[in-house]
Amino acid sequence: MNRIGGIQGPSGEALRPRSGVGPAKAGEGFKDILAETTRAGGLKFSKHALDRIASRGMALDRAGLERLLNAVEAAGSKGANESLVLIDELALIVSVKNRTVITAMPSAETRGNVFTAIDSAVVA
Repeated sequence: MNRIGGIQGPSGEALRPRSGVGPAKAGEGFKDILAETTRAGGLKFSKHALDRIASRGMALDRAGLERLLNAVEAAGSKGANESLVLIDELALIVSVKNRTVITAMPSAETRGNVFTAIDSAVVA
């Protein structure tokens, strides 16, 4: 698994988690927002999920990533292990107990598919 942003900064200094994610800054890209979000909430993205996001040109803005974090928290509070999270035009499969996004796809690609090995769904 690939921990985006990690726990340490480039100089090895410890990064302190923040509650929530602040407003987007001018010129801030998806990777910047994603790195901050993972530091804030400890959410990880598998290499497969990162590859899918990049190859399909998908991205979540700061508000979308905040909704993803909230969805994972909500699923976890209900005892979920693996969850389908729907955010706007994206569908993400998340290991709630490992706090890891396993895969991602545009929601249009979900039509007609059967998702197995999940125990919950969250519409965020």
